[in-house]
Amino acid sequence: MRDQVRAAAKAQERIRGFTLIELMMVITIIGILAAIAFPGYQQYVTRTKRGAAKSVIVQVMDRQAQYYVDNKGFATDLADLGWGASTFAIDRGGKEVATTSGDRTYVIGLADGASATAFTVEAVPQLGQATKDAKCGTLTITHTGVKGIKDASGGTVTDCW
Repeated sequence: MRDQVRAAAKAQERIRGFTLIELMMVITIIGILAAIAFPGYQQYVTRTKRGAAKSVIVQVMDRQAQYYVDNKGFATDLADLGWGASTFAIDRGGKEVATTSGDRTYVIGLADGASATAFTVEAVPQLGQATKDAKCGTLTITHTGVKGIKDASGGTVTDCW
């Protein structure tokens, strides 16, 4: 019987919880890891949204090429290429949304001066994308394939394209 009491007492001694110091150390380590990982994740999301805009720009370029073959000149309005309006907005996945949508990340359109012989496609960042991707600003590409950026704060064409 005494042996059973001693075994029960030893089992009771082994069952312990965490001390407050151990718990605070774990929380501190998690906080440090989150502080390091979160900015990298945000940069990744920003680059992904920029990639969706580039993909849509390529679609516009493809449609312009087909339009040129069919009509012996470029379209001066995106509506002529099958989009619903002269400009349209896209969400983070590159899907068309309303230009007033809270999910829009870029507005795609043709720059002023588009003609039957020349055009420039622009992707203007919107809402959160405009502030988080200020280094790249507006992405542009001409009918000859020359890539550029406008309103950029420190980015280069190589960084952004």
